[in-house]
Amino acid sequence: MKISVSGTYSSGKTSTVMALSHYTGVPRSLARTIRGIMPEALPGLKLADVTPPQFLQLTLRRHTGRAVQEALLGDNFISDGSSLQEWLYGAARVRYGMNPNDTADGQDRRTAHDSQEMAFFAQVVEQYGQAFKQHVKSTYDAYVHLRHELPIAADGHRPMNNEFRATIDTMLLATLDELEIPYHVVGGAMAQRLETIAGIFDLKPVMSTAEAIELARQEYGRQDFRMETERISARA
Repeated sequence: MKISVSGTYSSGKTSTVMALSHYTGVPRSLARTIRGIMPEALPGLKLADVTPPQFLQLTLRRHTGRAVQEALLGDNFISDGSSLQEWLYGAARVRYGMNPNDTADGQDRRTAHDSQEMAFFAQVVEQYGQAFKQHVKSTYDAYVHLRHELPIAADGHRPMNNEFRATIDTMLLATLDELEIPYHVVGGAMAQRLETIAGIFDLKPVMSTAEAIELARQEYGRQDFRMETERISARA
Protein backbone atom coordinates (compact mmCIF):
# COMPACT_ATOMS: atom_id res chain seq x y z
CA MET A 1 0.00 0.00 0.00
CA LYS A 2 1.20 3.51 -0.85
CA ILE A 3 0.47 5.94 1.97
CA SER A 4 1.28 9.63 2.12
CA VAL A 5 1.64 11.33 5.49
CA SER A 6 0.65 14.93 4.90
CA GLY A 7 0.54 18.12 6.91
CA THR A 8 1.87 21.63 6.80
CA TYR A 9 5.29 22.60 8.07
CA SER A 10 5.93 22.12 11.80
CA SER A 11 3.33 19.36 12.00
CA GLY A 12 5.96 16.71 12.81
CA LYS A 13 5.51 15.04 9.44
CA THR A 14 9.08 13.98 8.74
CA SER A 15 9.74 12.61 12.23
CA THR A 16 6.40 10.77 12.15
CA VAL A 17 7.27 9.13 8.84
CA MET A 18 10.70 8.11 10.11
CA ALA A 19 9.26 6.60 13.29
CA LEU A 20 6.36 4.94 11.47
CA SER A 21 8.73 3.27 9.02
CA HIS A 22 10.82 1.87 11.89
CA TYR A 23 7.69 0.85 13.82
CA THR A 24 6.08 -1.06 10.93
CA GLY A 25 9.04 -2.05 8.77
CA VAL A 26 7.41 -0.40 5.74
CA PRO A 27 10.00 1.48 3.66
CA ARG A 28 9.73 5.24 3.58
CA SER A 29 10.14 7.77 0.83
CA LEU A 30 11.74 10.94 2.13
CA ALA A 31 11.81 13.73 -0.41
CA ARG A 32 14.74 16.10 -0.14
CA THR A 33 13.73 19.23 1.68
CA ILE A 34 13.76 22.61 -0.02
CA ARG A 35 16.43 23.56 2.50
CA GLY A 36 18.50 20.61 1.33
CA ILE A 37 17.99 21.41 -2.36
CA MET A 38 18.80 25.12 -2.16
CA PRO A 39 22.60 24.86 -1.65
CA GLU A 40 23.04 23.25 -5.07
CA ALA A 41 20.15 24.99 -6.84
CA LEU A 42 20.46 28.52 -5.44
CA PRO A 43 23.69 28.70 -3.40
CA GLY A 44 23.84 31.49 -0.87
CA LEU A 45 20.12 32.34 -0.93
CA LYS A 46 17.51 32.01 1.79
CA LEU A 47 14.04 30.75 0.92
CA ALA A 48 12.56 34.10 1.98
CA ASP A 49 14.62 35.81 -0.74
CA VAL A 50 13.86 33.63 -3.78
CA THR A 51 12.14 35.11 -6.82
CA PRO A 52 9.09 33.53 -8.50
CA PRO A 53 11.18 31.85 -11.24
CA GLN A 54 13.60 30.48 -8.63
CA PHE A 55 10.73 29.12 -6.55
CA LEU A 56 9.38 27.30 -9.62
CA GLN A 57 12.80 25.71 -10.10
CA LEU A 58 12.78 24.45 -6.49
CA THR A 59 9.25 23.11 -6.95
CA LEU A 60 10.22 21.17 -10.07
CA ARG A 61 13.34 19.73 -8.44
CA ARG A 62 11.42 18.52 -5.39
CA HIS A 63 8.58 16.97 -7.40
CA THR A 64 11.05 15.18 -9.66
CA GLY A 65 12.92 13.79 -6.66
CA ARG A 66 9.67 12.52 -5.16
CA ALA A 67 8.59 10.82 -8.37
CA VAL A 68 11.93 9.03 -8.73
CA GLN A 69 11.86 7.73 -5.14
CA GLU A 70 8.25 6.59 -5.46
CA ALA A 71 9.03 4.66 -8.63
CA LEU A 72 12.02 2.94 -7.01
CA LEU A 73 9.99 1.81 -3.99
CA GLY A 74 7.19 0.18 -5.97
CA ASP A 75 3.79 -0.48 -4.43
CA ASN A 76 4.55 -0.45 -0.71
CA PHE A 77 5.89 2.65 1.01
CA ILE A 78 5.14 5.55 3.35
CA SER A 79 5.82 8.96 1.86
CA ASP A 80 6.87 12.12 3.66
CA GLY A 81 4.22 14.37 2.15
CA SER A 82 3.44 14.49 -1.55
CA SER A 83 3.71 16.81 -4.53
CA LEU A 84 0.49 18.48 -3.43
CA GLN A 85 2.64 20.29 -0.88
CA GLU A 86 4.90 21.74 -3.57
CA TRP A 87 1.90 23.05 -5.48
CA LEU A 88 0.18 24.44 -2.38
CA TYR A 89 3.28 26.21 -1.09
CA GLY A 90 3.31 28.05 -4.42
CA ALA A 91 -0.45 28.60 -4.52
CA ALA A 92 -0.45 30.10 -1.04
CA ARG A 93 2.37 32.45 -2.03
CA VAL A 94 0.13 33.79 -4.77
CA ARG A 95 -2.15 34.92 -1.94
CA TYR A 96 0.39 35.87 0.75
CA GLY A 97 3.43 36.89 -1.29
CA MET A 98 6.76 35.25 -2.03
CA ASN A 99 7.86 35.89 1.55
CA PRO A 100 4.82 35.09 3.74
CA ASN A 101 6.61 36.66 6.71
CA ASP A 102 5.80 40.04 5.15
CA THR A 103 2.05 39.42 5.34
CA ALA A 104 1.86 37.84 8.79
CA ASP A 105 -0.33 39.32 11.52
CA GLY A 106 -2.95 40.61 9.09
CA GLN A 107 -0.63 42.80 7.07
CA ASP A 108 -1.51 43.81 3.50
CA ARG A 109 -1.81 40.69 1.34
CA ARG A 110 -2.35 42.40 -2.02
CA THR A 111 0.65 40.74 -3.62
CA ALA A 112 -0.74 38.21 -6.10
CA HIS A 113 -0.94 40.41 -9.18
CA ASP A 114 1.10 43.45 -8.21
CA SER A 115 3.40 42.75 -11.14
CA GLN A 116 3.41 40.85 -14.41
CA GLU A 117 5.93 38.48 -12.86
CA MET A 118 3.55 37.51 -10.03
CA ALA A 119 0.62 37.21 -12.43
CA PHE A 120 2.63 34.79 -14.58
CA PHE A 121 3.82 32.95 -11.47
CA ALA A 122 0.17 32.39 -10.50
CA GLN A 123 -0.61 30.93 -13.92
CA VAL A 124 2.36 28.56 -13.85
CA VAL A 125 1.57 27.41 -10.30
CA GLU A 126 -1.98 26.63 -11.41
CA GLN A 127 -0.66 24.47 -14.27
CA TYR A 128 1.77 22.73 -11.92
CA GLY A 129 -1.22 21.99 -9.73
CA GLN A 130 -3.04 20.21 -12.54
CA ALA A 131 -0.04 17.98 -13.23
CA PHE A 132 0.71 17.28 -9.56
CA LYS A 133 -2.92 16.39 -8.81
CA GLN A 134 -2.87 13.80 -11.59
CA HIS A 135 0.39 12.38 -10.27
CA VAL A 136 -0.92 12.13 -6.70
CA LYS A 137 -4.23 10.62 -7.79
CA SER A 138 -2.43 7.86 -9.71
CA THR A 139 0.17 7.23 -7.00
CA TYR A 140 -1.27 7.08 -3.48
CA ASP A 141 -3.88 4.72 -2.05
CA ALA A 142 -4.57 6.80 1.05
CA TYR A 143 -3.41 9.76 3.11
CA VAL A 144 -2.78 10.33 6.78
CA HIS A 145 -3.13 14.03 7.57
CA LEU A 146 -1.46 15.38 10.69
CA ARG A 147 -3.17 18.16 12.59
CA HIS A 148 -0.93 21.19 13.04
CA GLU A 149 -0.95 21.00 16.83
CA LEU A 150 2.59 22.31 17.26
CA PRO A 151 3.78 25.93 17.08
CA ILE A 152 5.79 26.95 14.05
CA ALA A 153 9.49 26.30 14.60
CA ALA A 154 11.30 29.64 14.40
CA ASP A 155 14.31 28.28 12.52
CA GLY A 156 14.80 31.15 10.08
CA HIS A 157 13.58 28.95 7.22
CA ARG A 158 9.88 28.27 7.77
CA PRO A 159 7.51 31.20 7.18
CA MET A 160 6.28 32.53 10.51
CA ASN A 161 2.72 33.03 9.30
CA ASN A 162 -0.04 30.98 10.92
CA GLU A 163 -2.66 32.12 8.42
CA PHE A 164 -0.44 30.97 5.56
CA ARG A 165 -0.06 27.58 7.23
CA ALA A 166 -3.80 27.25 7.94
CA THR A 167 -4.63 28.11 4.31
CA ILE A 168 -2.37 25.34 3.03
CA ASP A 169 -3.93 22.89 5.49
CA THR A 170 -7.46 23.72 4.37
CA MET A 171 -6.60 23.62 0.67
CA LEU A 172 -4.85 20.26 1.00
CA LEU A 173 -7.85 18.54 2.59
CA ALA A 174 -10.19 20.12 0.04
CA THR A 175 -7.98 18.79 -2.75
CA LEU A 176 -8.03 15.27 -1.31
CA ASP A 177 -11.84 15.48 -1.29
CA GLU A 178 -11.76 16.69 -4.90
CA LEU A 179 -9.50 13.81 -5.94
CA GLU A 180 -11.56 11.32 -3.91
CA ILE A 181 -8.47 10.01 -2.13
CA PRO A 182 -9.35 8.57 1.31
CA TYR A 183 -7.63 10.25 4.23
CA HIS A 184 -7.53 9.99 8.01
CA VAL A 185 -6.81 12.98 10.26
CA VAL A 186 -4.49 12.00 13.11
CA GLY A 187 -3.08 13.87 16.08
CA GLY A 188 -1.61 13.35 19.50
CA ALA A 189 1.79 12.43 20.87
CA MET A 190 4.17 10.46 18.66
CA ALA A 191 3.46 7.06 20.22
CA GLN A 192 -0.26 7.66 19.83
CA ARG A 193 0.22 8.65 16.19
CA LEU A 194 2.17 5.48 15.45
CA GLU A 195 -0.36 3.19 17.06
CA THR A 196 -3.31 4.95 15.43
CA ILE A 197 -1.84 4.89 11.92
CA ALA A 198 -0.73 1.27 12.21
CA GLY A 199 -4.22 0.35 13.37
CA ILE A 200 -5.94 2.17 10.51
CA PHE A 201 -3.99 0.25 7.87
CA ASP A 202 -3.54 -2.99 9.81
CA LEU A 203 0.24 -2.62 9.80
CA LYS A 204 1.96 -5.02 12.19
CA PRO A 205 4.58 -3.46 14.51
CA VAL A 206 8.08 -4.89 14.30
CA MET A 207 9.34 -3.05 17.40
CA SER A 208 8.00 -0.99 20.28
CA THR A 209 6.92 2.63 19.83
CA ALA A 210 9.72 3.71 22.18
CA GLU A 211 12.35 1.98 20.03
CA ALA A 212 10.92 3.42 16.82
CA ILE A 213 10.77 6.93 18.25
CA GLU A 214 14.37 6.76 19.46
CA LEU A 215 15.61 5.54 16.07
CA ALA A 216 13.68 8.34 14.38
CA ARG A 217 15.13 10.88 16.82
CA GLN A 218 18.66 9.80 15.96
CA GLU A 219 17.92 9.79 12.23
CA TYR A 220 16.26 13.21 12.32
CA GLY A 221 19.18 14.63 14.25
CA ARG A 222 21.64 13.65 11.51
CA GLN A 223 20.04 16.07 9.06
CA ASP A 224 21.80 19.32 8.25
CA PHE A 225 19.40 22.13 9.21
CA ARG A 226 21.86 24.99 8.81
CA MET A 227 20.91 27.91 6.60
CA GLU A 228 22.91 28.10 3.37
CA THR A 229 24.66 31.24 4.61
CA GLU A 230 25.87 29.28 7.65
CA ARG A 231 27.17 26.49 5.43
CA ILE A 232 29.12 28.97 3.35
CA SER A 233 30.70 30.45 6.51
CA ALA A 234 31.64 26.94 7.71
CA ARG A 235 33.37 26.20 4.39
CA ALA A 236 35.28 29.51 4.37
